[in-house]
Amino acid sequence: MIDIGVNLCNKSFDRDRPEAIQRALDSGVKKMILTGTSVKSSRAHLELAREYTGVLYSTAGIHPHDASSYSDTSLKNLKQFLIEPEVIAVGECGLDFNRDFSPRPKQEECFEGQLSLAADTGLPLFMHQRDAHSRFVDIIKPYIPSLSRGVVHCFTGTREEALEYLDMGFYIGITGWICDERRGYHLREFIREIPLERLMIETDAPYLLPRNLRPKPKKGRNEPAFLGHIASEIASIYEMPLDDFIVSVRKTTEQFFGLNSL
Repeated sequence: MIDIGVNLCNKSFDRDRPEAIQRALDSGVKKMILTGTSVKSSRAHLELAREYTGVLYSTAGIHPHDASSYSDTSLKNLKQFLIEPEVIAVGECGLDFNRDFSPRPKQEECFEGQLSLAADTGLPLFMHQRDAHSRFVDIIKPYIPSLSRGVVHCFTGTREEALEYLDMGFYIGITGWICDERRGYHLREFIREIPLERLMIETDAPYLLPRNLRPKPKKGRNEPAFLGHIASEIASIYEMPLDDFIVSVRKTTEQFFGLNSL
């Protein structure tokens, strides 16, 4: 399996990062893509990926929560990261109008800067959207002809949003949110409309611990070793044998990120 979204430099992993990586490997997660959410975290994840060649890869970007930090200097830093072989996507980038940790105009400026980077480099986009679908679509549409490909990661939206992203040529990343009967079960009603060649899976660890995971970890921390639980849940919805589902999603992920050539 390949986990397309892991925040391994989060402080919750400071005491057992190597052990968490080994647990993931032992559970069948053979590759992990570390999410850059700021210049600082993009640098940290790049450095960690260098320590685990062929196992860890990273993205470089600025999350909308951190868009207030965006500047010409941060854009130049991201450009430098993106030339490194371990860095395989631009992002996490996009819009978040749910929490508005950064002003919306700054989020939009930051998003457009990273869209330009993706267009210039030809690298895939790793995107975030929450409560900002219409504006997200308006901003990205003019860039689509110059973009190679993109994934809307940690998708939690509606059927209509998912179908519009698919129509735009994007991929969808699904997390343990689908395991949460309080707020994520709506995804089960339409997920089979997402073709397997457009679907990828992720934990978004240490966040979004699958609610129905048993036994639950004592500290409630999610980690990439739990990706198999998410895969099993989704495979059952597609009414597929788990092994077949994993092979299909891995193939999609390898092609999307160009991992076959790395």
